[in-house]
Amino acid sequence: MKETLSRAEARRVALAAQGFARPRPEIVGTRQLNGALARMGTLQIDSVNVFARSHYMPLFSRLGAYDTALADKLLFARRPPYVEYWAHVAAFIPAADWGLFRFRMDEHRAKYATAPDSWVQTHAEIVDWVRSELATRGPLRPAEIEHDAAEARRGPWWAWDDVKLALEYLWLLGEVAIAGRRGFERRYGLAEQVIPAAVLAAPVARADAIRELVRRAARAYGVATAADLADYWRIRDRPAVLAAIDDLVDAGELHPVSVEGWLTGSRPARAWLHRDAAVPRRVEAAAVLTPFDPVVWFRDRAERLFDFEYRIEIYTPAIRRRFGYYSLPVLVGDDIVGRVDLKADRARSILLVQSAWWEHGAPADAAERLAGELRLAARWQGLESVSISRWGDATDDLARVMPDAARHERGAFLDAVELAPEEPSTGAALP
Repeated sequence: MKETLSRAEARRVALAAQGFARPRPEIVGTRQLNGALARMGTLQIDSVNVFARSHYMPLFSRLGAYDTALADKLLFARRPPYVEYWAHVAAFIPAADWGLFRFRMDEHRAKYATAPDSWVQTHAEIVDWVRSELATRGPLRPAEIEHDAAEARRGPWWAWDDVKLALEYLWLLGEVAIAGRRGFERRYGLAEQVIPAAVLAAPVARADAIRELVRRAARAYGVATAADLADYWRIRDRPAVLAAIDDLVDAGELHPVSVEGWLTGSRPARAWLHRDAAVPRRVEAAAVLTPFDPVVWFRDRAERLFDFEYRIEIYTPAIRRRFGYYSLPVLVGDDIVGRVDLKADRARSILLVQSAWWEHGAPADAAERLAGELRLAARWQGLESVSISRWGDATDDLARVMPDAARHERGAFLDAVELAPEEPSTGAALP
């Protein structure tokens, strides 16, 4: 087992652990989707749909073009094998893993539902009424509950938004689970209506759950610091994470390693290599990543691995954006070599490259490799052509290797699509 890794080796370890060291399959079916999901362990949800919803993107990045209807069957069915919970923020997890997050449900209960002045306590009537509606009628969309709310009220008048808040709190507490979606609107059911009874009957003790989650994060990352492992599942209890790491080292599952350039202050950062981690001699990947891909979602780790600094600019006024509304990191080989801001203009059937930029060290074939991914992305989204703007130092290079692509000026296709997410990250606005 290696004692030290160069930064390039660490990149290749991390990418191999996420599935980027293997060739894309010729045919993508349920087995391939499940395999990619198993390697990641979780799939972050984001509602921005300017190009493609974020939860579809990691599967495309790893597997290539696939039928998103297959993913929908896995993720949104009435009794799906995957469910949503606050894992790495709002994310899909295997339904069988629900019990691993009992400790988090307990933490949310202590934070949001125990104090007399908490929202759940001060709105107990609406919370109880929502519970009873789900118990009587089965899984429902908020609109289906709100439609009947006026007739059902017996006590003080409540706002329709209170129905949604009650559902969200009950979801965080583990009393409610997401029973699929219609479009992108959630259907909420009581946990026993969605989660298998055997899973509900087997909650995992806090220390055991954190140890298992750290183990899975270590496998998914390949090589990681304690901060990396904690962030994978957003575990805020550093002593518990370090205790889990110690247990896994004693069990031979993790091995201490030093990584070139990984520092804590002026000292080498403590890091660990998973026993099953591969250290490929080469990684020949090419992919466009969502900002919420595990490869880059922890910004500190992305800077350590790839010297890649990313800040999302959705909420930045257009005139002040540095790279674009929703720029996507570009992976070529074993490095992040650029970013592209993509938009699907479905009315015109055009994939718009709103901006494109190179990072340091982009290889000579970066434009050709990225062009191939853009053509694939257009086909995946059912778009007939590509148009490249003139904003960004990579746009002319792309246009040179894509002579069939049109060109457009910056801002030519800005419109109402560029809005904030239609469903903000759950919990961000909870009182």
